[in-house]
Amino acid sequence: MAGLRLIVGLGNPGPDYAQTRHNAGFWFVDALALEQGATWSAQGKLFGSTAQLTIDGEKIILFKPSTFMNESGKAVRAALQFYKIEPAEMLVAHDELDIEAGDVRLKFDGGHGGQNGLRDIIKVLGGDGKFHRLRIGIGHPGHKDRVVGHVLSRPNSTETSAMLDAVIEARRVLPLAIAGKFSDAMTALHTRK
Repeated sequence: MAGLRLIVGLGNPGPDYAQTRHNAGFWFVDALALEQGATWSAQGKLFGSTAQLTIDGEKIILFKPSTFMNESGKAVRAALQFYKIEPAEMLVAHDELDIEAGDVRLKFDGGHGGQNGLRDIIKVLGGDGKFHRLRIGIGHPGHKDRVVGHVLSRPNSTETSAMLDAVIEARRVLPLAIAGKFSDAMTALHTRK
């Protein structure tokens, strides 16, 4: 299987959303950019911002859509087309209700699980929508009526610390995923202490 060339972080634009649980995908790509001192550049025709970096000798494009979460698909499609990247060479980092804060999982393909950014990407890409996901746990508030308030609010300090630890763990296995060794990356991530 081909390795990764594009890593997309999902979130909502603007300072009001920056620290919310729903922006966990942005947290991940921002951490990668910060680690290497990569700078973000607005790309109007792609409906987002990009940064480029090198991990284990491989050039990787980071991408943050500037659209709101539920319109992520057009930005992702524009980036894939512009850089001539196949969906299978893309990793989409996003918040995941069904995983506890502090846990993180890799997955290939599947449904959207109610995540509106994934829902739109899958809809826009259609049958070509087979891509990798990095599911960053934010925990479930316990009742479906509380989900919107939960994802659009800031986690408490304990949850924030746990989520940042999860981002660090995901970064640790990223070279395996970039090299196309997804099974090894999943094993390393899912069996960590």
